[in-house]
Amino acid sequence: MQLDPTKMKDWEIAYEAEKNMKTVYQLGEEMGLTKEELLPYGHYVAKIDYKRVLERLKDKPNGKYINVTAITPTPLGEGKTTTLIGLVQGLGKRGQNVIGCIRQPSGGPTFNIKGSAAGGGLSQVIPLDKFSLGLTGDINAVMNAHNLAMVALTSRMQHEANYDDETLAKKGLRRLNIDPKRVEMGWVIDFCAQALRHIVIGLGGKNDGYPMESKFWIAVASEVMAILAVARDLKDLRERIGKIVVAFDKFGNPVTTEDLDVAGAMTAWMVEAINPNLMQTIEGQPVLVHAGPFANIAIGQNSIIEDYVALKLGDYVVTESGFAADIGFEKFWNIKCRLSGLIPNVSVVVATIRALKCHGGAPIPRPGQPIPKEYLEENLEWVEKGCENLLHCVNIVKKSGAIPVVCINKFYADTENEVKLVRKICEEAGVRVAYSDHWLKGGEGAVELADAVMDACRETPQFRFLYELDEPIKTRIEKIAKEVYGADGVIYMPPAEEKIKILEANPELRKLPICMVKTHLSLSDDPAKKGVPKGWTLRVRDVLIFRGSGFIVPVAGDINLMPGTASDPAYRRIDVDVETGKVKGLF
Repeated sequence: MQLDPTKMKDWEIAYEAEKNMKTVYQLGEEMGLTKEELLPYGHYVAKIDYKRVLERLKDKPNGKYINVTAITPTPLGEGKTTTLIGLVQGLGKRGQNVIGCIRQPSGGPTFNIKGSAAGGGLSQVIPLDKFSLGLTGDINAVMNAHNLAMVALTSRMQHEANYDDETLAKKGLRRLNIDPKRVEMGWVIDFCAQALRHIVIGLGGKNDGYPMESKFWIAVASEVMAILAVARDLKDLRERIGKIVVAFDKFGNPVTTEDLDVAGAMTAWMVEAINPNLMQTIEGQPVLVHAGPFANIAIGQNSIIEDYVALKLGDYVVTESGFAADIGFEKFWNIKCRLSGLIPNVSVVVATIRALKCHGGAPIPRPGQPIPKEYLEENLEWVEKGCENLLHCVNIVKKSGAIPVVCINKFYADTENEVKLVRKICEEAGVRVAYSDHWLKGGEGAVELADAVMDACRETPQFRFLYELDEPIKTRIEKIAKEVYGADGVIYMPPAEEKIKILEANPELRKLPICMVKTHLSLSDDPAKKGVPKGWTLRVRDVLIFRGSGFIVPVAGDINLMPGTASDPAYRRIDVDVETGKVKGLF
């Protein structure tokens, strides 16, 4: 059957393509994996024993390391994952040994507005239902490990409220004096559940828990997920889990998972999850899937372990950072690369004519609603104005020393004049640019992009970090705000000021990297401000301490760590074919 994205839904294309999938055994053999290194979960999905691979190939040089980022997106997204998969397919068409590295999708977006992040059209990861619905259970392991910490905390608070010190000692417990108003963690669930943002728990009698306010975050915002993304091995993961600050005691001292005697049990949930997952593109190239933190509320990167494995197995490795260059790429640059020791050769900056028009003055498109008619008509003025955002994002990449390549992700309404204008602006700025039709044509549509990336990989990157860890915390925050976002300065609310004083007084914590929480829909902290906003100040209203993953997390603007479900969510269109067991309606 001919696969035609103009006539078929993404899930229909995926299921047709799955009829000709390679088995994981065939994929593993093509990648050079041994039988012991491949851990099958059925015939078409597997985990890879990272430890065996890295030990066997420790002396093998790494492949070329390519990052995919984007301009500031519209609420509809810019097809960054689709472009990554298209690039992998395009490099495959050029006969290259290439591996893609992406994050596992969260159930929140999958059943809400954004979809499952499997790509689209003829550039998708398959099998789609396995990818979208839990895969091998990594997010479930993260949720269980995280919530076990909250079980340990709340039960300890109940017992300390009910028993004196002598009784506690007989039970093998010491009093931690946890301050119920200084509980840092909440619970997690992998859905967008706004009704759980602010809750009260422990109602009932003294045996029903400790009464206090609490909260839920989406699972991918969990510090445990961030730890999975940055851990270098199981030993490192165990040490980081033990450092998680769950709460503070009544004297202002941190209470960790190690203090609660739960860190080991939490790690037990993660033993299998630390191994990356193996899948494939529609055209049969290998794709590793591992970790899934969002970039606007977390680190937004696939795992370091995944990249380590891929770089030993592939000559080209294409990895993705969440959202735009100001969010995902900045964290890739200053956190992930710092922790991994890896240096990117190239960063692809994905742009659509649609987004450029949005940044140039067109009405903002809304998820679940028809695209405004203005986007279907040629408007060179909007495109040219919107390219200010594109060049700003390109310059963010240039600050890192990585080599930028702009990818114009083709959309059916693009006109020849609009594409020529973007090419001209990029070429005048001295940056490579390619127009890619991977959504419609798969790898064949991405060979121009593949050629541009291979050409860029011949250059030597002059990689450097934006800041040093011994700089004051405010100095580092302000460098990100001014040099990456384009802000005039930073205002700190009282809770943020208090946390920064605590951090600066702690020799261990003050040198942690900065992991900003900020809207992805604008370079500023106001999602309504498009293009390259001028004359604004970043508002930091709080600072979270992620001691386990090793981040200082300033929270800028109004943003929730638990997204909400929209009025017309994707779950309304998802169902099961009861004859075949296939899931319908995923996108």
